[in-house]
Amino acid sequence: MARQQQDVDELFDVKNAFYVANYQQAINEAQNVKPSSPLVALQRDAFLYRSYIAQGNFRIVLQELRTADPMLQPLKSLVEYLSPGANKPAIVADIDAKVAKGIELSNEVFLIVAATIYYHEENYEAALKILHGTEALELRAFTLQCLLAMNRPDLARKQLKALQDIEDDGTLTQLAQAWLNLAQGGPGVQDAHYSIMELAERLGTLGARPAAVGAAAAASRGMWEEAEQMLMEAQTRAPQQPELLLALAVTAAHSGKPPEVSSRYLAQLLDSHAEHPFAKEYNAKSNEFKRLCAQYQPSVAS
Repeated sequence: MARQQQDVDELFDVKNAFYVANYQQAINEAQNVKPSSPLVALQRDAFLYRSYIAQGNFRIVLQELRTADPMLQPLKSLVEYLSPGANKPAIVADIDAKVAKGIELSNEVFLIVAATIYYHEENYEAALKILHGTEALELRAFTLQCLLAMNRPDLARKQLKALQDIEDDGTLTQLAQAWLNLAQGGPGVQDAHYSIMELAERLGTLGARPAAVGAAAAASRGMWEEAEQMLMEAQTRAPQQPELLLALAVTAAHSGKPPEVSSRYLAQLLDSHAEHPFAKEYNAKSNEFKRLCAQYQPSVAS
């Protein structure tokens, strides 16, 4: 009986809610946990603060970090990086310096923060160096995401095998398999769709990013109405989430909606998330198009 109790994951519900991006549920579950040890308390607080950060509730995190465990302090760098008007080059330089000196590399919270910042910077190689050799399931799944971003599904497949060897039926493993199947396309798209639907049935509400994966899989199968429904349900909980706005713009264009519906979603994305990779590329191409139009505009002889 003692062994059975020891094997119980006190943060099981917290982790599952966090992994499927249901951050409010993760917060609620975390606040109900009565940790049996200081380590569990530390892990609980890490998920709690990361959930607040994901919601954009930065002030709560900064206030509580003043008296929080030193192992949680790297989260301050993530808050600063994600805050409007952040001096991102300086924050990245500080992370680089700590990595170069080997500072905090044994702190899993720091590894998550550093890898997240590098991922946002699209410096996937730096993120992979940070994550190399880590045993934690979440960090292995993050490694798989980086490999997919680098268009290396072959290496991502090996990482998925490692995840399956550790926890074959776990939420993170199921999500990782859906990411890989969707990225590879073909028959795997159907499997990705089924994986996300199974997660929704098992865990209930899905957050923005898993919903976007499920919608992309449904759309790839020509199921545009189902894709749009998944996205709209997720948007009620995260109205300004950029991946949802972008996906809704696409589904609106393919599901027979008037053109202005898709344009509104796109306008929301461009207005609210000017630093999003799609927004930056869209604006760059728009400006280039205007420049070319002006360059080749016919001149009228006076």
